[in-house]
Amino acid sequence: MLSTPPVDSLSHALRLSGVTFSYAQGFSIAIPDLHVAAGEQILLAGTSGSGKSTLLHLIAGLEDARSGEIEIHGTNFTALRGAARDTFRGRHLGMIFQTLNLLQGFSARENVMLALMLAGHSTLEQSTRADRVLAQLGITESHRLVETLSVGQQQRVAVARAVAGNPSLVLADEPTASLDPENARTAIALIQSAAKSAGAALIVTSHDPLLRSAFSRVIEVCEFTSKRVAT
Repeated sequence: MLSTPPVDSLSHALRLSGVTFSYAQGFSIAIPDLHVAAGEQILLAGTSGSGKSTLLHLIAGLEDARSGEIEIHGTNFTALRGAARDTFRGRHLGMIFQTLNLLQGFSARENVMLALMLAGHSTLEQSTRADRVLAQLGITESHRLVETLSVGQQQRVAVARAVAGNPSLVLADEPTASLDPENARTAIALIQSAAKSAGAALIVTSHDPLLRSAFSRVIEVCEFTSKRVAT
């Protein structure tokens, strides 16, 4: 059973300390110290292939750091394994993918309910909460299969899935990469508003310089990454 973290630790949604990671090809990440405050929203900026997605995967526990600690909501996430890691991820992390990754053949409600099930909510609460969050994001026909929705509506379902469980931290990996500038600004505003309403901190990755003005804190991923040049 996870112990309740100290109150002071909960002032941060995320802390990375001494985190390192490397690929055999020579690409590496080294983060001596990085804090994201509870409710804070930051942009992780960098060119394509610069390591933004890798860093998000490390934070989400989809890749394992070679060393260091990744602390989420006061818990050392790197120390968790197997089912304990999956359960913690379901309760405290929301994820928005560039390709959305919605389950085809399932309704908008069912896509959100799955995330709530992984977060440990009861079946009744899953349905009620899913409908409420979807409605707040403009999806009033939650029974519709996701493939019958417009791209914009599908993105709203993906956002609802990420925030419905009131996570500590939402990670959005290049969520506007396939959108034109106007729709990109609309999408980011939607994600930021939804994360704020859920009380979650937010990390968005993007190579789009137009999004910088939407965030009060921008972190350049090149501060933490390097690539060995072949000789």
